[in-house]
Amino acid sequence: MIYPYKDIYPKIADSAFIADYVTITGDVEIGEESSVFFNTSIRGDVAPTKIGRRVNIQDNSVLHQSPNNPLILEDEVTVGHQVILHSCIIRKRALIGMGSIILDQAEIGEGAFIGAGSLVPQGKKIPPNTLAFGRPAKVIRELTDEDRKDMTRIYNEYVEKGQYYKSLQKK
Repeated sequence: MIYPYKDIYPKIADSAFIADYVTITGDVEIGEESSVFFNTSIRGDVAPTKIGRRVNIQDNSVLHQSPNNPLILEDEVTVGHQVILHSCIIRKRALIGMGSIILDQAEIGEGAFIGAGSLVPQGKKIPPNTLAFGRPAKVIRELTDEDRKDMTRIYNEYVEKGQYYKSLQKK
């Protein structure tokens, strides 16, 4: 379901895939070839949410904000199943592992990988091209070429998967 909030309607690119049972409200922008999978909630009723191109947000995720603190996902980001993102910044090509929570004003650097089940506390900065894991998340190591290749494979597969599901909606 797509709802306005106080006369502000979500702006969703025509090429984006929005699955059934997704709720998107208010000041939300979703870029080209992005995908939002089943049972996800994206509420733009407190501050803006900006989602770039070729981003995938997997099943059962929750995206929201605090006052005057937008939520920003740059291009080619992967958000795993059951992730909570709240008023944070996720830079290009980052991957947020399943079940992770990223809190207000945290920033995940370009190409960083947040391991499954991690908690990135308010205001924490994760450097680019690193693996961070834990509760609270701590940087474990620099990413390898193999890690980056796998992350690229994942977001490309989700672009393809989203476009496949999108084609089924047109029938």
